[in-house]
Amino acid sequence: MSSSLGRSRWIAALAVGVAVQGCAPWATRPVTDPDPGAYAVGWTQTGVASWYGEPFHGRPAAAGGTYDMDALTAAHRMIPFGTRIRVDNRDNGRAVELIVNDRGPFVRGRILDVSRAGARALDMIGPGTARVRITIVEVGDAVSARGGCVFVQVGSFRERAGAEAKRDEVARAGFEAAIEPYGDVHRVVAGPFAAEDAARRALAALGGFLRRC
Repeated sequence: MSSSLGRSRWIAALAVGVAVQGCAPWATRPVTDPDPGAYAVGWTQTGVASWYGEPFHGRPAAAGGTYDMDALTAAHRMIPFGTRIRVDNRDNGRAVELIVNDRGPFVRGRILDVSRAGARALDMIGPGTARVRITIVEVGDAVSARGGCVFVQVGSFRERAGAEAKRDEVARAGFEAAIEPYGDVHRVVAGPFAAEDAARRALAALGGFLRRC
């Protein structure tokens, strides 16, 4: 009887977690320190992709700049920024080439988030997800693209107003700063820095932790 009661409580707790977190109850932390040398032309990965548009359209992308859901871009947890990938929809045979400029998806069981334009090219707007194959076509050079590939993450905020205040504080301290959307929170980062010693000086001044592209 006690075992049955314990199981009932576990199921109830799981149900509450799903209800609170909606369709993404298994959100995970991203891997933020990829090894660029591990990703070469021809590298492949298969799994499930999803797409994202609002409310991220117009917000900062993790690689810098602004996320444009009508551009041919994608978010991956590890592939270096600026890398061109071919995405094949294994459900319908459609394919498209995209540039990785963001981090994600942060939902268990998914390997890629594509922009709305990418989703249209893959004919996955309606279904929302698709079984895909990723193939690296050209490896990006995040360092030359942005002037560096080391960041300092200095804060994470539920409310965007708090993130904006922290970003302004970092900017007043003399560092380039940006806000990254991450699930339902906003992360504030300083950088990018071309050299780790410069990033560590920022770390000593601002606190937080180091991240690499």
